[in-house]
Amino acid sequence: MTVRELRLVVTAEDYEQALAFYRDTLGLPQRAAFSSEGGRVTILEAGRATLEITDPPHAAFIDEVEVGRRVAGHIRVAFEVDDSTEATARLAAAGATVVAEPTRTPWNSLNARLEGPAGLQLTLFEELGD
Repeated sequence: MTVRELRLVVTAEDYEQALAFYRDTLGLPQRAAFSSEGGRVTILEAGRATLEITDPPHAAFIDEVEVGRRVAGHIRVAFEVDDSTEATARLAAAGATVVAEPTRTPWNSLNARLEGPAGLQLTLFEELGD
């Protein structure tokens, strides 16, 4: 068996707001859009996808580093961006709630935490290099 794609499916009560936020503000390119009787779905590209599995103690550690306390549920989406400070400001201006401003992590990245449309916990991370 070969897995060819990881697709995270988010059900958003305010579909238009979520689509505008993730596609237009965050800049995820639209791959496809479909509709059914009374419903719509849009598939957005998010670059390379990974599935990060963590146990509760490490999830709490990540929250402590990025936010200072445990805030995320069992799902959090992380996006690598070129400039986490600029991306945080842009997403906040588009309606995201900033949970924690960009913070340098022990693994040498600059991470910010936000809550986006559909109640999704978001980490924006910028790799700082060696």
